[in-house]
Amino acid sequence: MITSKIKQLYAARAKLAHLEQTVETELRRELAVLHRQYGYSDLKSFFKAVRAAAGGGIHKATRKEGRAEKAAGPKVRKRAKITDAIRARVRKFVKAGKSGSQIAKAVGISLPSVQNIKKASGLVKARKPAQPPVVASGEKA
Repeated sequence: MITSKIKQLYAARAKLAHLEQTVETELRRELAVLHRQYGYSDLKSFFKAVRAAAGGGIHKATRKEGRAEKAAGPKVRKRAKITDAIRARVRKFVKAGKSGSQIAKAVGISLPSVQNIKKASGLVKARKPAQPPVVASGEKA
């Protein structure tokens, strides 16, 4: 009957859940002492040895053989570190009358970074407030 099959299904699910829990527990125990089985005193030195054996990174060891490398495209630029030396160079170029884009190219940082440095250093000219239009007497604006 269907009820007996449903009972079997629930029993199988319960057995599966128990088996999964048992496997997870045993796996944790084995992983906790894995470094000792290979003669390492602590996990840090064991991980270091595993990384070295993988050629510096785990991702290289798991890469499929024969898989084509990514096409050589434009390199992604790393974010520039704005140091005090860079700030000093930007200030020097601003005082020499160079434009923001010229400074950015010369120093190797973005134009917004140049603008931020200029603003923080007080080297940006203040804008004049907008003047209201002059209205001749008798006219509406």
